[in-house]
This record gives sequence, structure tokens and C-alpha cells, in this order.
Amino acid sequence: MELKVLHTDGSETGEVVRLDDKVFGVEVSQHAMYLDVKAIMANRRQGTHKVKNRSEVRGGGKKPYRQKGTGHARQGSSRSPLMTGGGSIFGPEPRDYSLKVNRKVKRLARRSALTSKAQEGGIVVVEDFGFDQIKTSQMAGILKSLGLDGRKTLVLMPEYDETVCKSGRNIPVLRVMEAAKASTYDILDSQTVVLQKAALKKIEETLG
Repeated sequence: MELKVLHTDGSETGEVVRLDDKVFGVEVSQHAMYLDVKAIMANRRQGTHKVKNRSEVRGGGKKPYRQKGTGHARQGSSRSPLMTGGGSIFGPEPRDYSLKVNRKVKRLARRSALTSKAQEGGIVVVEDFGFDQIKTSQMAGILKSLGLDGRKTLVLMPEYDETVCKSGRNIPVLRVMEAAKASTYDILDSQTVVLQKAALKKIEETLG
């Protein structure tokens, strides 16, 4: 697949790049993408949820009322799960939700995500750009020129650039990150992936 390289103002540079079929032309594996996204979402969970069971709730040492003659069911503790203020039954306990995915599966998932985006026409290649100062309006202007205003967009750079990243952080529908750090979830969660020309080479070197 070939794509035209665009200027940041949306005009064509006259240059054409060919996407590597090993990265952007593989057979899409829905299952690999599912496994990787599932692991990414699970690894974000803290797993610190906790409630107290009857052994952890304070009090309840004294029998609340006598065994017989009250008309109520017998009770040995006011902290029984059946009583108000009692412990919880089968409540959540701290646990580790992390999942592991094999490296080959993760690579296949990222390739599949990029391939599906390419097939949908959701990849745009632009010339390498940078800013002299942190300015949200500059980044917003580029998105508008590319016709991506209001669309959920992922901009990938070859290396971390503080001014570019911070210029885009206040745009709700935009994420700016290094190409090597973009996960399967990041790619699939965006409507359009904007690749700087050098970032395209970085991705092809990493996943090719």
C-alpha cells in the first residue's frame, strides 16, 4: 500500500511512501488483538478493592439478646452478616488482575491493529514537525488542516518531543506518543493514526 506524505497544512509534499506489508499488510488476527487488549485493560486495574468480613468488623463479642423467648431467630453476634452493621459475605478481596501475553502474540496484535487501520483508510503520513514553544492552538491547527478536527486521533512520533506532546495534551480527542510505545489498544481506540514520516520507519524497524 502506498500513501502520500502530507505537509502539516494538509497539502501534498509530492512524496509517496510504501507501507511495509510485514507490518501493514498481514492477515488480521482478531483473537490476538482481543488477548492483547484484554491484558492491557486488566493490567490497569489496581485490584485494591476490599470489604470486611465478620471476623474483621469491630464489636460483636457479646450475644445481642437471649437465645429463646424473643420471637426472633437466634443470634450469637451483632456482627453477623445477617445483622445491620455486620460483615459482608463473599465480598471483594485484594487480588492481582495482571495477565501475561506472549511477545509474539503482542507483535501480531499490533501488526493486526495497524493493518486494520490501513485497510479502513485510517492512517495518515505527515512530514516530521516540531514546535518552538508549547502551544495548543498549533496542534489544533494541524489537525484542522488535515481534516481531523473532532476525530479521535493518535499522533505517533519517532522520539519523545516535550513541546509537541504538551501542545496536544489539552485536546480531549488527541493522544501524542512515541511510535515504539503505542499499544494495540492505543491504535484501535483511535479513529485515525497520524504517523510522522520518521515514526513510520521506526514502527517498520520495530515490527517488521
